[in-house]
Amino acid sequence: METMPVKFQKVESLAILVLACAVYCHYGYSRSLFLLLILAPDIFFAGYLINPKVGARVYNTGHVYAAPVVLLSLYYFAGVPLALPISMIWTAHIAFDRVLGFGLKYESGFKDTHLGKITQ
Repeated sequence: METMPVKFQKVESLAILVLACAVYCHYGYSRSLFLLLILAPDIFFAGYLINPKVGARVYNTGHVYAAPVVLLSLYYFAGVPLALPISMIWTAHIAFDRVLGFGLKYESGFKDTHLGKITQ
């Protein structure tokens, strides 16, 4: 059974997902680029090939909103055009993961997350 904070985080993540997709569509970026890159952050799973501790750290590095915010800053402050669509795709990926219950990982194992234990 999900606790109220977890439900709230999932609703919040759904709002972030919708907003990221809306911004992406508003600027008319390519659907092909979106489909090509939407699963790209899952490359951060590779850390689990070493061990759960490294896996959690590497996975979490690619699944916090800080990375897409840095890209968004590059777009806004440095005028890097490709940074905006990539940051929106990355944000959408993170938000979608959180909606599904795939939170940030604990070092104890892949299924132990800040949103609770993954049961699927």
